[in-house]
Amino acid sequence: MTSTGPTPPSDSSEPTVYADRVFRTGANVVWGCLMLAVCAWLGIDAALKSEAMTVWKVLAGLLFAVPLVVAFMLRPAVYAGQERLRIRNPFRTIVLPWASVDAIRTGYSSEVLADGAKYQMWAVPVSLRQRKKALRNQSRAAAADDPKASRAAFGRSSGERPQVAASDQIVRDLQDLAESSATRPGTAGKPSVRWAFEIIAPCVVGLVALIVLLAI
Repeated sequence: MTSTGPTPPSDSSEPTVYADRVFRTGANVVWGCLMLAVCAWLGIDAALKSEAMTVWKVLAGLLFAVPLVVAFMLRPAVYAGQERLRIRNPFRTIVLPWASVDAIRTGYSSEVLADGAKYQMWAVPVSLRQRKKALRNQSRAAAADDPKASRAAFGRSSGERPQVAASDQIVRDLQDLAESSATRPGTAGKPSVRWAFEIIAPCVVGLVALIVLLAI
């Protein structure tokens, strides 16, 4: 997960404006880039070595597959700004003013409750393995009553936070940010949802073209 730093204000009399904190899964970005490279290699190889009908089938398949790779591997991200939370999922972008956020929680998935609706955060996947590992470390430290074990489970010093899964910590940070920003000016408003037609349209066109070409 990555986050951006503050943006200096243009006028010293104005309040400091901070850039959005960005959360995304780095492994997905790496795998997505590798998959796009493979798709490009397949397209070039087909164009150079295959007959016309095969080339059209490959291109239709790529038109269907590439948007899906972008949607699920590269697109998911969460942007936490001063006035709103923006969730970019594979096929939708949800903008939630902080005042509209009721709760941010994590169970088997990371979710935001806002204005009576529930929205998942694809960019913050839940790792049950990390969660169980953190709970085991905390349980061992509590059972052993060992200062060294306690430091290993709960942090190197008393000022550090307890060890938790990365997704759980992100959700906690976002919940704290939502609570502290809910009363800030400019955070009022209703949630808005926009479908990613730039992803959906080429995917549908590619699928239809592929079905037609395979049926010929």
